[in-house]
Amino acid sequence: MRVIVIGGGPAGMMSAIASAENNNEVIIIEKNNLLGKKLLITGKGRCNITSSLGMNEFIKNIPGNGKFLYSAFQNYTNLDIINFLKNQGLQVKEERGNRIFPVTDKSKDVLDCFINRLKELNVKIIYNTKIKEIIVEKNNALETVTGVRTDKNVIYNAEKVIIATGGKSYPLTGSTGDGYKMVEDLGHHITKIQPSLVPLNILELSTCKNLQGLNLKNIEIKILDEENQKIIYKDFGEMIFTHFGISGPIILSSSAHLVRYKNIKEKFQNNKIKIIIDLKPALSEEKLDNRILRDFENLKNKQFKNSLNDLLPHKLIDIVINRSGINPEKRVNEINKNERKNLVKLLKNFSLTIKGFRPIEEAIITSGGIDIKEINPKTMESKLIKNLYFAGEIIDVDGYTGGFNLQIAYSTGYTAGNN
Repeated sequence: MRVIVIGGGPAGMMSAIASAENNNEVIIIEKNNLLGKKLLITGKGRCNITSSLGMNEFIKNIPGNGKFLYSAFQNYTNLDIINFLKNQGLQVKEERGNRIFPVTDKSKDVLDCFINRLKELNVKIIYNTKIKEIIVEKNNALETVTGVRTDKNVIYNAEKVIIATGGKSYPLTGSTGDGYKMVEDLGHHITKIQPSLVPLNILELSTCKNLQGLNLKNIEIKILDEENQKIIYKDFGEMIFTHFGISGPIILSSSAHLVRYKNIKEKFQNNKIKIIIDLKPALSEEKLDNRILRDFENLKNKQFKNSLNDLLPHKLIDIVINRSGINPEKRVNEINKNERKNLVKLLKNFSLTIKGFRPIEEAIITSGGIDIKEINPKTMESKLIKNLYFAGEIIDVDGYTGGFNLQIAYSTGYTAGNN
């Protein structure tokens, strides 16, 4: 049986491997001049392969239709991808946050494992070629895929077609959203396409520019809807200030929640969404106050502006002093209890106003895609057209950072290819 896979990212490559292992003739049609272009930039070029969490925990880390993936995650687990790489000669290691990386810290080594396996299975790869049309035949009321037509007007007949063209994030890697039109032309519905795992724009731009490059580790954030005092998202970890606002792992994960929050654009416009940063989450207000008291005791004849070097990163000091309302020239031993309490509250509740998302081109992944109601979750086959399958980011599923989105690619790819 001939199977055509459209798209050579991780989902497409895994689809091709699973299908070829079932003794099918498999052709990957890729519009770039190489496979896995987006895989190469994942994990800042190191490739966060998957997570070490149990597969039952994965669904909790996929705010975008996680339950749809239950069967796919059973079909192909994190242990399966780790074993696949080991069989290809690549060992992995675990880092903080349950993240799994190649021991070499090179995403190219992960990509080479896929490419080598495709070669072993004699999968044919056609590069620099776009698909213009999925050819469908109507038999009574039933529509069935029979092949594809390329932009070079070449027709490839096939018994099965798997679409794994990715989303709209990182268009330079080939994820330009052209797969959406392809499946819409076949009658499928595409849900709203939005950026997810994307940095955030901040209203207090001068603050962020002054803090640009500052990496805060082991901090806690709360994303707050001020209008109804609702906490949208909480997390602990790492963030970074940029020239436009904020980024980093916990910020990217928060965006996956914000993108689904009701009337979010309107709330951004009305300055109703705040991020509250607890700069000292390990200390209660009382313990932090005691810590500051000890520092002040040791520095009692110093000016306030010179008293926070042991407590805060250098870049933050002027901004915290400014926000505290305490005269920077004031001697430490002149600071009263109320001023000190306000300083504690500021350090536990450093607030910024979120204005919106960065463009989808800067997002790690896309939220939205083919409506999951139109896909069989056990096989990834279209419910509208026989012998048409989907894998990866083109489906309306997305997760947090930490290897979850790549695992979606492997698991849906394997499920589609295996069926």
